[in-house]
Amino acid sequence: MGRMIPDVNHTILFELVKALSEPRLFVRLLLALPQDVRQSQLEHLVEYIAGETSPSDIKFFLDVWWEVMKHREGEEDATVSAFSALIHQHECESSLDDGLQPPKRFKGDPGPLSDPPAATSLLMVLIEGLKRIYGSIALPRMKCYALANLAELLSVFTELEPESSPLPVAEYLEKISTVVSLWSVDTESTYHHRGLDEKVREAERSMSLLSMAKLSREELFVGLDFLSSVLHAWGEELQGTLNSSEEVLCYESYRLLDTLTTLGKNLACFSEVKDLGEDETCVVLELTQISKDFLKENSANLKSKDLETSLLSSVAMTIIEQRLDRHVEMCSIFASEKTWVFSRDWLDCLVKNKALFQKPELVLKLLETLVSFAMLHQDKEAQELQRQVTKAIVESYTELSLTDKNQVISGILVSWGGRGLSLNLQVVMEGFQEDLNVTFNQITRSVSDEGLTRAVASVARLTLLYPEAMVKQVCNLAVVNLGAHQFLAQILCSFPALSFLETHNDPGRPCSLVLRCLEESVWGRLSTAREEEQFLEFLVFLMQPSSDTPLVSPAEVTKTFVLPYVKSDSVHIELSLQILSKVLGIQSCSEEHWIKSCHPFPLLLSLCKLLDGYTKYWHQPRDQLFPSLETKDLILNILCQLCEVVRPETAPSPELWVQSLAWLHRKVALLDWTVGLRLKKLYGDHFKNEVPATLFEICTLPEDEWTSQPLPAYGPGSGLLAWMECCCVSTALRETMLTLLKVNVDNPEEVNLFSKGFLVALIQVLPWCSHSEWKRLIHVVENLLERQILHVPYTLEYVQYMPLLNLRPFACYLQFSVLFLRGFQLLCSSSCSTWLPSEAWFHVVQLYCSSLTDLLGSVKSIAGSPLHPEDRTSTQEVSFICIQMFCHLLHIAAMLPGQGCSEPLVVVALEVLSQYEVFSGADTSPGNTLRTANERHFLESITDNVSDKELRSTLLQKLSKLGAPSAGELA
Repeated sequence: MGRMIPDVNHTILFELVKALSEPRLFVRLLLALPQDVRQSQLEHLVEYIAGETSPSDIKFFLDVWWEVMKHREGEEDATVSAFSALIHQHECESSLDDGLQPPKRFKGDPGPLSDPPAATSLLMVLIEGLKRIYGSIALPRMKCYALANLAELLSVFTELEPESSPLPVAEYLEKISTVVSLWSVDTESTYHHRGLDEKVREAERSMSLLSMAKLSREELFVGLDFLSSVLHAWGEELQGTLNSSEEVLCYESYRLLDTLTTLGKNLACFSEVKDLGEDETCVVLELTQISKDFLKENSANLKSKDLETSLLSSVAMTIIEQRLDRHVEMCSIFASEKTWVFSRDWLDCLVKNKALFQKPELVLKLLETLVSFAMLHQDKEAQELQRQVTKAIVESYTELSLTDKNQVISGILVSWGGRGLSLNLQVVMEGFQEDLNVTFNQITRSVSDEGLTRAVASVARLTLLYPEAMVKQVCNLAVVNLGAHQFLAQILCSFPALSFLETHNDPGRPCSLVLRCLEESVWGRLSTAREEEQFLEFLVFLMQPSSDTPLVSPAEVTKTFVLPYVKSDSVHIELSLQILSKVLGIQSCSEEHWIKSCHPFPLLLSLCKLLDGYTKYWHQPRDQLFPSLETKDLILNILCQLCEVVRPETAPSPELWVQSLAWLHRKVALLDWTVGLRLKKLYGDHFKNEVPATLFEICTLPEDEWTSQPLPAYGPGSGLLAWMECCCVSTALRETMLTLLKVNVDNPEEVNLFSKGFLVALIQVLPWCSHSEWKRLIHVVENLLERQILHVPYTLEYVQYMPLLNLRPFACYLQFSVLFLRGFQLLCSSSCSTWLPSEAWFHVVQLYCSSLTDLLGSVKSIAGSPLHPEDRTSTQEVSFICIQMFCHLLHIAAMLPGQGCSEPLVVVALEVLSQYEVFSGADTSPGNTLRTANERHFLESITDNVSDKELRSTLLQKLSKLGAPSAGELA
């Protein structure tokens, strides 16, 4: 070793190391030397061993060989590290003392991998050493040892080693356990008296050889040829020894059999992928055959004995606790091996190493193992163990990221459905409901965006234990806690795993877990309009969360809360329709629209049947369920939306689309004729508009788009009624009807006849109109009045004196008010007294009051602001209009049958008086004081004649606040 370290007598050194049984230390010190020095020192060892070879020399040489192959960088202890530092220091000093500059380095200091000749020669020294001493090896155990070393070197440290995946972890564990078992029963083994930790660590070292250098191809075949020779020479003797009933399998013989098996597989693979020369092929075939023959005779010895479960589990736990090479993979076996669980050691290992189990797949495996155990063991002691294990698993789960938690929840739902762990693990239910209540009470008391992360973390643990209960609690609280529904929806949407589809009821029709929980816990229990509103908003958020993935799909919602309830006698019909309206507003996320899976044509027909029911709305039995008339507009909007989204591409094929359309047309033909007009956008050019024949009498309808049908209810003179019903259908059809209407304005008799017929038709349609339909008719009236097709004469029944005012800008509104009055006079006449039930009058009054409010707004917009009038007389004109409208309203109120309609009338009447007060107060003309006093007296006298006490007293009170003088003062 020159000037690096003092000269040492090699005989003393080798004998000392051999006596101390420290081959590992020797190898570590050896490999700390420079490469050329380490080779020479190994050659010294071979020379020493080859001279007067003793059994102890052989064992020491083989131990050194084995340690060379097992050596890993970074395993040095303090002694080796100090030695290595010393060598490095002396190497530098030696160079300087010689007067030489340190050599320049080129691309870094080459390591073992970048300098294969020196590394390879070290391996060849070992092979050459065996060649020199193999004739002196007598003991079968040493022969096995020598062959195993040689076979291992040729298998791993050459190009024979395939680039394949490592052993499956279960097989890996079994091999380590076998080695530990062999060492435990073999009293001659170095590791017999070592502890389990050390045995396992060493066994793992022996199975994880790192090929830091490889033999050249030429050296490989020299080694293979040598192995064939030695195996041929010793084979028969070793077979006899291994097959002897008296000989117990030792570690060396086990290793030989295992290594030869591996070498045989590597040789077979090598022959397939490499081009071998003739001589190389002969060497491979010869060695392959000898190995096969040898293994054939001893294959039974290679098979692992039945290892005790306790040993396998102890080895696995040791690997985990010591963090050995494959401890991460070992955690998987530890978590899933059901025969190991619930021993005290197993539980302690889990608790101590729970950080290693903070992976979703391991948490799931542990839970599966826990449930399997719980199903078989129900005694008190077992339940206590279950509590402890559950606690440890939950702690590992709690440390997972939200994404990983969702992965665990998905696995739980797949394995056990909505009930999760509570299905088979009774200990989960201990205190669960109380925990659930406390958690959500805290959440609902502190709703905030900042608290969302904290709330999600709290809920995650409950979801792990009993997903269904957690979801139901969220659904309940979202409905009953005012304003908390969006925050709770955000919490729920943080768990996309809950989009799980259950199939236990019908495998062919999976159902959403969340929707089932909503249906079971909330649907049918909504007691107020506010709860229904929150339920609807909650559901919409689940379909369209602000950032997370939707938890439920529009199709699932439609199938759950719409399709079963879209029928007139359903108690949920109105809420279902609101849901459907919201759902149709959600865009489809895929090319194929979601409506395709929701039976769109039967759904369309159901809506059409509901519309048909409205034609008999006021004559249906009162005890029969039917959606309110206010819901009619919602149905109309939904039908319009559906006609937009149900396109030919939503059908599986063009042929099926045409067939479905024809089916719908046949069904709708049996309903009221106006229903079919609402499907025109869907029908397209497939079908014409089918209307009563009398409509053609007053309209110039193109026959390529319109066709007549005989309807007994539409006899002579009913054309205007049919025309008005068409105007109610849609804005587009209303404009078409106004364009195609035939009235000769130059013929007074025809205009008068039209005007009378229009009034009759109007009151026929009015009670069945929804608010949107009535607004369309109001536009029709306004259009006809402006075009002077509709004649509504203004009477002077509520005029005290001839007003010298410019009423031309307001003529249309006066005619409107009079038209309403004439309509109610006809509607309340004796000829129509039994036509409407009492319930219908309130709806009719509502429509009238809404129109009067709109009319008042229009008057105000034309008059402008009373504070800055352009013309001082405009305030008088608006005041006059307000008085007339007020009187007409009271006239109508006096005609209405029965009670119950005063509320909307009071509201509008007060609004009219307020408007009157504003404009009359803004009048600064000299005669305003007297005029105002007379007008207020007039209003008071009219109000005194109102029979409805509630309406009369409210209006008189309002008039008194306006400062209306009494009759005595005026006199």
